[in-house]
Amino acid sequence: MELMTSHRNYQWLRNLITGDEKWMLYINYTHKRQWLNGGQTGAATSKTDSKKVMLSVCWGVEGIIHWELLPNGYTITADLYCQQLDRLAQKLKEKQDRIYFLHDNARPHVAKSTRQKLLKLGWVTIPHPPYSPDLAPTDYHLFRSLSNHLREKKFNDENDLKMGLLNFFGQKSQDFYERGILSLPESWQQIIDSNVAYIVES
Repeated sequence: MELMTSHRNYQWLRNLITGDEKWMLYINYTHKRQWLNGGQTGAATSKTDSKKVMLSVCWGVEGIIHWELLPNGYTITADLYCQQLDRLAQKLKEKQDRIYFLHDNARPHVAKSTRQKLLKLGWVTIPHPPYSPDLAPTDYHLFRSLSNHLREKKFNDENDLKMGLLNFFGQKSQDFYERGILSLPESWQQIIDSNVAYIVES
């Protein structure tokens, strides 16, 4: 409700930057269900390589602003996240006078050092309710589309994976990115109308 009533219109969403992290698998094969009669034994399925790296991405209505793959075996920490915010700020320098920043409540995102970094950058942090992936555009819009794109794909190495990501990000139109951000008020209203329940898609 605060977000719905804090501004006269939603033009500020065009200055919204959002992002998140996602584990990227080198092998994205899906195990298909097997329908068996009583007494039948299912066909064995081979285990896939579990190698994975973490993707961090930030974007807005214009498209992807910054993305990177963390070194193999690394996960996001508050210190690393603050470094990423500095790199993001450098790319946004002189492009936007006002920056509204939306991220979820993962521990590195709400750490004291992260809050201090955002204050130093002068960005307006948009409140995000805990455990609300249906209100995070990166989760319900960008990463959902990315997961569909990666289905059944296999990457030989990190460079191959990077090329796959570049291909995905590049083939998306600006309209795709705009819809992901500008549809936020509709999601907020759905949450209010459903008495703060999760949005369940048909």
